[in-house]
Amino acid sequence: MSVRPPIPYDFLPPVPALTVESDDVRDGERLAETHVFDDWGATGQNVSPHLRWSGAPEGTLGYAVTCFDPDAPTGSGFWHWLLFDIPAGTTELPAGAGTADTTAGVHGRNDYGTRAYGGAAPPPGPPHRYIFAVHALDVEKLGLDADASPAVVGFNITAHTLARGYVTPEFGVDGDAGASS
Repeated sequence: MSVRPPIPYDFLPPVPALTVESDDVRDGERLAETHVFDDWGATGQNVSPHLRWSGAPEGTLGYAVTCFDPDAPTGSGFWHWLLFDIPAGTTELPAGAGTADTTAGVHGRNDYGTRAYGGAAPPPGPPHRYIFAVHALDVEKLGLDADASPAVVGFNITAHTLARGYVTPEFGVDGDAGASS
């Protein structure tokens, strides 16, 4: 039995917790095919899940939403979604808000190389965890464009995080389906 990588947020400076809920995903439960990638051998619909959050501290000026797979066989995980510069008055994203034409914020480039939500597509083996995190920020805008790397976006999110919460569903495949994370 292999040991799972830690949750990366456990290594960042502690911040207060946001409450993050979803009509579509839950901690430890299997990610529905609706939210799975639609290429590389995966057969999902690639729709970002609904997310709702509350409990942001005073001084919150904006939000970012990310999805990260710490179990990807890359040595550095895999970024599936980076949406930032979300207005402070927003406390919910509907399912499907992860499309490239969203007006909810700015999509950063994920590890698929696209500026949108990219669903799960792990290689065969144990299920991977998909950490859908909401970050309350102390700035309205991160000052980044959509071409910034996931690492740069993550660095800037962390530097401005006042509070964070997340929900972590899982997804795995048997056999030869799937190819990425």
